[in-house]
Amino acid sequence: MAQQQAATKAKYDITIIRPEMREDQFKLRGDGFAPERLAAIRKGLRTLHTLELMAQTIYKFQITKERNEVNNLLIAAMCNEMGHYQDFQIKLYEYGFRPSLLRAAYWMVGFAFGFGSRLLGKKAVFKTGVWVESKAVHHYAQLLETIPWDDETRKVIEKDQADEDGHISRWKGMLQTASTAPTPT
Repeated sequence: MAQQQAATKAKYDITIIRPEMREDQFKLRGDGFAPERLAAIRKGLRTLHTLELMAQTIYKFQITKERNEVNNLLIAAMCNEMGHYQDFQIKLYEYGFRPSLLRAAYWMVGFAFGFGSRLLGKKAVFKTGVWVESKAVHHYAQLLETIPWDDETRKVIEKDQADEDGHISRWKGMLQTASTAPTPT
């Protein structure tokens, strides 16, 4: 599985925050799929959709009024997560599904993690980012492995997973820099 993840990461340019979408890329999906397959896809898409809502909300509430590199990176990460949220909302509707009514709970959790880590300082922001994105990468891997996705949806999920892995690297690097920087006296 680790080799598969490494190959997937190398296929996607994670510097592209919001990939372009064209009208011909949208299509109704799932015709002829077995009910069990559709149920698995529905569950997987709803999971990804709600987790991306939580992720974008965390970043929204970690951003401060300061004009600095950290806030710039948080804004870019938030934008990226908003794109992922849209990716899964589109796929839900393409399959004829609807988002979960319970997604508001994920917004509240995102608020708590985002605002709470912001209050605790930059190191807490970075640690939260690493922890949340690590959980996301794990979820993505699990859902990619266990659900029989159509090829186009699988590519979207793989790209979004690669983005999440890029966020982990970024926040780990920022955490390391923050941990080795001298504290002001």
